Amino acid sequence: MDMEMGDLLQLVVDEGVSDLHIEVGDPPMLRLHGSLTPVDAAVLTPEDTERLVKAVASETHQQKIKQDGGVDFGFAFSDKARFRVSCFKQKGYYGMVLRQIPNRLLTLEAIGLPPSIKDILFRPRGLVLVTGPTGSGKSTTLASMINIINEERDCHIITVEDPIEFYHSHKKSIVIQREVGVDVPTFSEALRRALRQDPDVILVGEMRDLETMEAAVTAAETGHLVFATLHTTGAARTVDRITDAFPTNQQEQIRTQLASSLIAVISQVLLPRADKPGRVAGFEIMITTAGIQALIRENKTFRITSELQTGAKYGMNTLDSHLLELYQSNTISYGEMITKAQDAQGILQKLEGSSKRR
Repeated sequence: MDMEMGDLLQLVVDEGVSDLHIEVGDPPMLRLHGSLTPVDAAVLTPEDTERLVKAVASETHQQKIKQDGGVDFGFAFSDKARFRVSCFKQKGYYGMVLRQIPNRLLTLEAIGLPPSIKDILFRPRGLVLVTGPTGSGKSTTLASMINIINEERDCHIITVEDPIEFYHSHKKSIVIQREVGVDVPTFSEALRRALRQDPDVILVGEMRDLETMEAAVTAAETGHLVFATLHTTGAARTVDRITDAFPTNQQEQIRTQLASSLIAVISQVLLPRADKPGRVAGFEIMITTAGIQALIRENKTFRITSELQTGAKYGMNTLDSHLLELYQSNTISYGEMITKAQDAQGILQKLEGSSKRR
């Protein structure tokens, strides 16, 4: 590997940086605790970025950049770290973003999830969705959940990812990890094949299209525990997003299927901490109850939020109530709480209410 790229990757590992940006016209940029900082180095030329891309991209990946204008893949920096790499062409030049994948799988407690979530991992079947914007830590949460199942249950786990981020070794379970574009052509095809391989648990990296959503819901209905991600925020929007992906004449059927198969929706956002360097996750947690099943079936998802507000005994909470908690414990700033809130007005009223009670 080019020494220069090695130095940059070593810096990323040493400083605990989440992303490294390589673009023409800027020095290498590091994202640390959510903020971009330039490396103390010369501005990159087109020759530099091409050389740095070629230091990590194989011949096949380089061909793909030429053909398709970009490629994503997983990459190991000796035994120090793994990276998710996205190489691309822009204005005719090479560019690249490398995201460091944490080596250490976290406990649910370290992620910030309540202990009640662990019960979900022991369900025999159903659909668990982890949702949130890009870069909100969904992959880390899912990998940690798969790791707990791997350590505590004797299961056959199949993951379908693009690219594979966390490597799971066989522990109490057998784990088969398949990479889209390398081991199998698409998510939906991988899911169809997985069902013939006697799985107990299936992880779908992303539900990108109708076929994948259909296959995931069917797998959850037919006796498998299925984990998947979506780029949505909040439980109600997640249910709507899946339903709306289907043609109108199938929407009633998919609502019925979701009502019976959906176990939980965990929505998360990552926020810079106000109390110390680093970031903290804010969560909305929906655990499906008979009441929520009825709302999904009857197309009354707008009422799910009020179920979350009263469902604390089941381990539920809204994103806004968690953000308020994080702000009141001085973990995040007032500005972060307001900008990430689903209903900023509602949060302000609660704040006023709690200050009056004091």
